[in-house]
Amino acid sequence: MLFLVGALLVLGVVLGVVAHVPAHVSVVGGLAIALWLALFVARERLFGHRRAGRLDREGGGVR
Repeated sequence: MLFLVGALLVLGVVLGVVAHVPAHVSVVGGLAIALWLALFVARERLFGHRRAGRLDREGGGVR
């Protein structure tokens, strides 16, 4: 519950900032976040399955 309250507080601050900066600054920030998320998804799809498979074959896990 505390995490949810913190997340909503951060969201409110971010939306407040977006409302007061010029539109092109908001667009650049949004594109930067979208690029970061796309790179994260691509990395997880390419390398995530190999790491998980290696852990399963060894019989180990996250310790």
